[in-house]
Amino acid sequence: MRTVILLFFSNVFMTIAWYWHLRYKGESLWKVILISWLIAFVEYCIAVPANRIGSYQFSAFELKTIQEVVSLLVFVGFAVVYLKEEVKWNYVVGFGLIVLAVFFVFKKW
Repeated sequence: MRTVILLFFSNVFMTIAWYWHLRYKGESLWKVILISWLIAFVEYCIAVPANRIGSYQFSAFELKTIQEVVSLLVFVGFAVVYLKEEVKWNYVVGFGLIVLAVFFVFKKW
């Protein structure tokens, strides 16, 4: 559970680093790159320990799968709350298929 919590917080920072500037399209590109890079540094400081800790419990494939699902969940919240975008039915279907992928990754065959 500690790994998932750390991945959640690292994804909050990465989502902000990648997308915050979409509301500030008038800012120069070099400024948003620099600010995003500084935000992403914090994300790395959380993500690296999350993956190191998680590697004792999960395979690399499982860690990546967890990270992708957490990333999508964080992004949906960010897009709706900060970017004021709506969630459409086809996004829900697509994300549902990703959840199906999680089943196949974690199923013990």
